[in-house]
Amino acid sequence: MADPKGFLTTGREVAQTRPVGERVKDWNEVYVPGSLLPIISKQAGRCMDCGIPFCHQGCPLGNLIPEWNDYAYREDWSAASERLHATNNFPEFTGRLCPAPCESACVLAINQPAVTIKNVEVTIIDKAWDSGDVTPQPPERLSGKTVAVIGSGPAGLAAAQQLTRAGHTVAVYERADRIGGLLRYGIPEFKMEKRHINRRIEQMRAEGTKFRTEVEIGRDVDAAKLRKRYDAVVIAAGATTARDLPVPGRELNGIHQAMEYLPLANKVQEGDLTVAPITAEGKHVIVIGGGDTGADCVGTAHRQGAASVTQLEIMPRPGEERPANQPWPTFPMLYKVTSAHEEGGERVYSVSTTHFEGDEDGNVQFLHLAEVEFKDGKLEQKPGTERKIPAQLVTLAMGFTGTDQENGLVRQFGLELDARGNIACDGEYATNVPGVYVAGDAGRGQSLIVWAIAEGRSAARGVDRFLAGDSALPAPIKPTDRSLTV
Repeated sequence: MADPKGFLTTGREVAQTRPVGERVKDWNEVYVPGSLLPIISKQAGRCMDCGIPFCHQGCPLGNLIPEWNDYAYREDWSAASERLHATNNFPEFTGRLCPAPCESACVLAINQPAVTIKNVEVTIIDKAWDSGDVTPQPPERLSGKTVAVIGSGPAGLAAAQQLTRAGHTVAVYERADRIGGLLRYGIPEFKMEKRHINRRIEQMRAEGTKFRTEVEIGRDVDAAKLRKRYDAVVIAAGATTARDLPVPGRELNGIHQAMEYLPLANKVQEGDLTVAPITAEGKHVIVIGGGDTGADCVGTAHRQGAASVTQLEIMPRPGEERPANQPWPTFPMLYKVTSAHEEGGERVYSVSTTHFEGDEDGNVQFLHLAEVEFKDGKLEQKPGTERKIPAQLVTLAMGFTGTDQENGLVRQFGLELDARGNIACDGEYATNVPGVYVAGDAGRGQSLIVWAIAEGRSAARGVDRFLAGDSALPAPIKPTDRSLTV
């Protein structure tokens, strides 16, 4: 174990963020570079050697957290990196973007602040890149089998890397102009700089994975023809159908889905655009939706120079302490203050949009809302609480309802869907079409990055067994597994 008294003698310290006034003027990551290294070994030493590490249950990847905490405490960074990569293809992604259900399940979190697992993880992988410990791992021999992976988000990339290393020839198809899926265009630069994606892609290319951008299966290439071209196919196209807000005035100019707004800001950072066609500059911005995507819209609006930013959430404000009906080790619903919220703006809870009001040119000018409350298990509007607030740009960040069914992919493959509109699969991630598998949000529905990577790894095992008759690849989860909740 690490320090046997660390959890008693060392308090929790997290990564230091740059001053708000500095970071809103650029798009770099919000954390002070190098601020973790002086403190992280002691933080890793807070790991308790608890006997039954419930952090393993909190993380669907099955990350060997106590083991790499021990190595980080001893500053054996190479060994820590090896343990980290044993279960996670892309720890630099999860270490920056995952909401850390492992920390909620940390045994120390029963009555103390949890071990800073995410911070330890990101320090290990950043050290590994700096020291050259992350190298290509091409297969010793090729199987002669070919696999197409549709989608280059975390699930698709994980499946592709696993199958390439197993000896199969893998091509990843991505409809956008760059590889990365939501990692590339849904996550703002200030949360994860895209250089982290770029160097992973170069590693995968060196291992033998092929990438095909600006190719949308279902529109540019017929899915049935793709199936004939490859020995197996993995669908990791995500759940990209956004939930809409069907209220009067929705058709006004200036009301956009979050995934119409966020990618344009990222394209500016990629150098494709000088100015984003949809920008918050000088505008009163309303973000509808209280989750992480909504927070991404808030932080983006700050950097674009919004006149004001207001985030609306239909649910009541969560508490700051774990509620009794969400006991350890479940993932609790808590009031979160992200880096974007630290930068300003207002958060309004228990409200629902009734309609939008525009000007004579069809541009949105006001959002009308009313307070809501639960009655008999249903949300109902409270009479006399209606009001309007200025709104010149509105972003809808209310989640996603399923995979894209308009591009022809589902129909052309002849895929069966489950009751929620996701692509149905069996315990090996195989769909009803022989040789066609599904991984990530396309089959599970909207979920977390750790679940996407875990599904990519698990689906890769199913594909490998289909192609080779057996597989030594790991499968950390089943399609039916769910988060540790109540």
